[in-house]
Amino acid sequence: MVDVWLPYGKTDVCVRVPARNLLGSINPVQRSGVSDFKVEIERALKEPIGSMRLSEFVMSESKVAILVDDAVVCKNFSEFMLLSVLSELNVAGVKDENVVVIFGSNIVDNKSVKPAGDVSFFSAEVLKRVKIVNHDVNASDLVFVGATKSYGNRVFLNRVFVEADVRVVLGGSVNVHYYAGYSGGGRQSVLSGVCGVETIRHNSALMLNSNAKAGVLAGNPVHEDIAEVAGLAKVSFVVNVVENGKGEVVKVFAGGLDAAFLEAVKLVDEIYKVKVDRRADIVVVSAGGSPDDLSLSQAYKAVDNVLDVVKRGGVIVLVAECSKGHGNQVFYDWMTRLTDLKSAEKEIKRNFALGGYKAYCLLKTLQNHTVILVSSLPDYYATNVFKLKTARAVNDALTDAFKLAGSASRVWTIPAGSYTLPEYKSPEEAKT
Repeated sequence: MVDVWLPYGKTDVCVRVPARNLLGSINPVQRSGVSDFKVEIERALKEPIGSMRLSEFVMSESKVAILVDDAVVCKNFSEFMLLSVLSELNVAGVKDENVVVIFGSNIVDNKSVKPAGDVSFFSAEVLKRVKIVNHDVNASDLVFVGATKSYGNRVFLNRVFVEADVRVVLGGSVNVHYYAGYSGGGRQSVLSGVCGVETIRHNSALMLNSNAKAGVLAGNPVHEDIAEVAGLAKVSFVVNVVENGKGEVVKVFAGGLDAAFLEAVKLVDEIYKVKVDRRADIVVVSAGGSPDDLSLSQAYKAVDNVLDVVKRGGVIVLVAECSKGHGNQVFYDWMTRLTDLKSAEKEIKRNFALGGYKAYCLLKTLQNHTVILVSSLPDYYATNVFKLKTARAVNDALTDAFKLAGSASRVWTIPAGSYTLPEYKSPEEAKT
């Protein structure tokens, strides 16, 4: 037997896999976070990628809009990012009174929008220096700036953002994303942060395309449309970060919208993409422990990430404590009332909402795989609502998986599923 320790909440559990069955354990590359985030962001602003320094092209009389992705705010990067950007603007002679900070917002369900960022994240100094406004995806004064050529998405943008002379996006953490390929990077921040509900839903419906998947840009319609939307928004400058699995910033990327994003993607691939030459019959994956397994909604990302390395008809054992239950009401509601994948597809096209796409992804996964959940989530919800099998302990789940897939089944273990994107490459492909 080979013992493999998997994060579970704030502790670890041990799964014992027969040596003859174990293919191995898949892990991301370990990279240390920077010792001083403020120093790192100042370096990035002085060495922009694909752009002049912000202070070199901004005019003293320019009106500047700074979009803050709410994911950045939640990570507490915003204070350092914003202050550093304000310093760059001040060097160019821009007065704080000519700067407006816009908090992005997202669709939560069919009737409401997620409240934009909480200004309490910023210090009193920042609140005194600049004006802060919240974006409303249903605002009556959104500005139509054109339609994307490839997918006909009509782009409506926040008026304050459009009317600014310079548009800066604090784009948050670049990482693999369910269907957009990669999150953050300024592009997605524009779509989710300052666009209207019609624009967001049109883009999100493209996730039904088979090329809309994690870690893929070429031919991904969601990504291609987002890039066009951001282009129509005429973003002047972006600041992005890449984190390690601990949530520490590894590097900051600032500069042009496309150039800074693509450089960040290269680092994400280097850290999180892992190529393997075999698919398993069984994958035992942990979401990575707390906070990534606080809810089923959060932990599901680990399932989606491993689909390329488990055989069709195979079994996925998801190890996630889920101390906060399912974690997303839209996810719960869609799984309760939508009985099959076709009904989920129709709902995606008509009334896309954050959380709903996870229901679609889960239903799609369950068409070709069995998922066994090891968690504290009551069986009633796990089985009746989310259509998962359950086990009380990870070794019980593995025993059940062998019964389903066969005693000779080969097994991958993945301890940090939320931060690992394994990719299957045949031996022939690996040689090329």
